[in-house]
Amino acid sequence: MTLTATCHCGATRITLPRLPTEAKTCNCSFCQRTGAVWAYFSEGELDFGSLEADKPYSASGGLNQHHFCSNCGIHTWGSSPDWSSAYNADGSPKGDPGVVPTTRIYAVNLNTIDDIDWSGIRIEKMDGRNNW
Repeated sequence: MTLTATCHCGATRITLPRLPTEAKTCNCSFCQRTGAVWAYFSEGELDFGSLEADKPYSASGGLNQHHFCSNCGIHTWGSSPDWSSAYNADGSPKGDPGVVPTTRIYAVNLNTIDDIDWSGIRIEKMDGRNNW
């Protein structure tokens, strides 16, 4: 079964390699407003079939990038340093504090997939408002 994330108008189309078994929500000042449920993928795993109206936004000087459809406004995907490689879910460092990972991770908003089977996806709630 092919899983394709799309914005509302269809200008953005992203094919996922598999149904994820885990995802995350975040209550930071940004994610809480968008209501996204994020599944994470490594570089090269996603097929960006169409990004016709893709518009990036960053409140961090480009470090963390959120992508929207400029036609319909749907928050479809994002990329950032792989923070989970250097920090625990509670924000504490796994090693040296202040490290910014060089490897990027790609997130897809699972709410943009029609007819997704949520029953096998464990959703972890991240406390981004208090941890970063």
